[in-house]
Amino acid sequence: MAAATAQLSSTHRYAAGGLFALALSQAQLHQHSEVGFGFPPVIDPPEEVAFSLSKSDGDLPWSHEKSGLLRHVFRYLGIDQKAWVGLESTAVSHEAKDHISAFLKMLAEDDAESQKLAEDEAALAKAVDAMVESTKKEQVPISSSGSEEPRSEMEQLANEEDSWGLNEAKALSKERKVAVTYTLLAACVADPHEVTGDTASTSVEGSSKGDITVKAGYDARQRVALRLLVLWFDMDWINIGAMELMVTYMAMAALKEKEEKHAHEEEVAETAWEKWKRGGIIGAAAVTGGTLLAITGGLAAPAIAAGMAAIGSAVPILGAGGLTAAAAVAGSAVGSAAVAASFGAAGARLTGMKMARRMSDVDEFQFETLGGNHQQGRLAVEIVVSGIAFQPDDFVKPWEAPDDDLERYALRWESEHVIAVSSAVQDWLTTTATKEVIKRGAMYTVLGGLLSALSTPLQLLGATDLIDSRWQIAIDRSEKAGKLLAMALLQGGQGHRPVTLTGFALGARVIFTCLEELAKHGDAGIGIVERVVLLGTPQNLDTTRWESVRKVVAGRFVNGFSTNDWVLGVVYRANFMSQGLAGLQAVDVHGIENVDLSDIVDGHTSYLTSLKHILKGIELNSFYATQPHKLHMSEKDKNEAASSPAGPAPQ
Repeated sequence: MAAATAQLSSTHRYAAGGLFALALSQAQLHQHSEVGFGFPPVIDPPEEVAFSLSKSDGDLPWSHEKSGLLRHVFRYLGIDQKAWVGLESTAVSHEAKDHISAFLKMLAEDDAESQKLAEDEAALAKAVDAMVESTKKEQVPISSSGSEEPRSEMEQLANEEDSWGLNEAKALSKERKVAVTYTLLAACVADPHEVTGDTASTSVEGSSKGDITVKAGYDARQRVALRLLVLWFDMDWINIGAMELMVTYMAMAALKEKEEKHAHEEEVAETAWEKWKRGGIIGAAAVTGGTLLAITGGLAAPAIAAGMAAIGSAVPILGAGGLTAAAAVAGSAVGSAAVAASFGAAGARLTGMKMARRMSDVDEFQFETLGGNHQQGRLAVEIVVSGIAFQPDDFVKPWEAPDDDLERYALRWESEHVIAVSSAVQDWLTTTATKEVIKRGAMYTVLGGLLSALSTPLQLLGATDLIDSRWQIAIDRSEKAGKLLAMALLQGGQGHRPVTLTGFALGARVIFTCLEELAKHGDAGIGIVERVVLLGTPQNLDTTRWESVRKVVAGRFVNGFSTNDWVLGVVYRANFMSQGLAGLQAVDVHGIENVDLSDIVDGHTSYLTSLKHILKGIELNSFYATQPHKLHMSEKDKNEAASSPAGPAPQ
């Protein structure tokens, strides 16, 4: 096992496993907390909360052996099996703050074993730095806000009154931090069957019961825990994006090697496994049919491949020619197929229309690529969904933005119906009755004046006949599209990688329905979605339903609303009057992060034109919610949004 994590001593591997267990537990506490992933941070949970997360019934603790998130990581790290239960118990203890500090101190200390590995640690840190620079040269941003974002989070964390001190983390060298995070990342994405030596079942060796399922690929909960761990280390997330690329291409190189030596199966299996332990190969479990998104497979960006080749010889810990071999295979067809297979993608991308034919009443459902991160080996995916459109481009162009560390897709769904209802709403806004109500200011805000406004001008309700029928059809199709999206994710269409889902208006309802469908599938629907942003959602405030969808989102879950969106209140008036709407007010559910957009969104179509400014303000790449509860937009940004080519044609 020495070659598996040769950058770290046995003591440091133990501490890394303990910290990762704590990070999993702390991330789950944020998911359950009243403020979600907002300040103040949940560091030392109340005793009753720790107890509830230590029980084996109900919501399974992420650090529990049956979660399948931790024990194969312990085995990969070479931690003595007798210590596993103790580390799992520590993760949910009331003294979590003290344990975090203790493990950080343990990582900062050196012994004879770790001193011998100093050169390897330095080489690995050099490799990560070089990979970061390579991606920057190719203009494929890993983080849109660079090093300032995590630093800002750490400053806020340090200013918390009851925060644990950062001295322990400051005592860690950069090289040690890189070695720990790279090793943990490799452990997370490594095939658990190979780690346990059991290729015939999904049970984890060392468990008290054989019903523990370890999913193939990269679990969203593990990525959220890594985000928190990086924050504790005061590192930039951009380094993790670089490490994810390195892991991917090491996987490609090892699998190509296996193909080339297929005639010597025993020898090849050993060689591939050794390289896996050095570089972290992703699990090769196959997925049966129905995949919608092709995984990375394809030609690597020249700068990335060149960067790997340049640093390969300088990083002996990655194996002889490790990154050099990865660079050579990155641009090959064989390598492309290898990566596609390793992530569980079927190899060839299926169009959404093919899947849509399996379900009646859905005529259009397809994914379109966004940005330049395709065929680049990214280990995380974003799917964005528009819900207002006046032209076909409105499903794609409003989302054009830096890729960060994501492979991005826009979902084009039932565009005919979305455009029809959007145009009907716009036509309705230009009717004499509606203009008169607006002129009188009777609908200045939904919560303040909508009911009285609706009860007075009867012509206004009559005018809604223009949109009611189209709205009902669009609502129905959004629910069907959401179920199709869930089906794609459940079948591993994203390639067993963490997914971020972002949508506005009816597109947000597509995502909400998708999350509900994932929740219905129990454990199978958990660990897929990392983060969610819903804006102007036409969805009622049924607490039970929102609590259900919150459980399947590992990280931040943002609900953006505007009290000025009275159009949504009118077209969905039955729900608004009886239960309220998420697009108009806060969702009172633990773990939901509510953001008031009333200063930015002055009408339903504003989401289409102001989308980039809203997402910039939310800063989703932060682990914690660092934005104010109410976002504002400068006059310059408002003018820029007003001049956006998206949205309805000028009247």
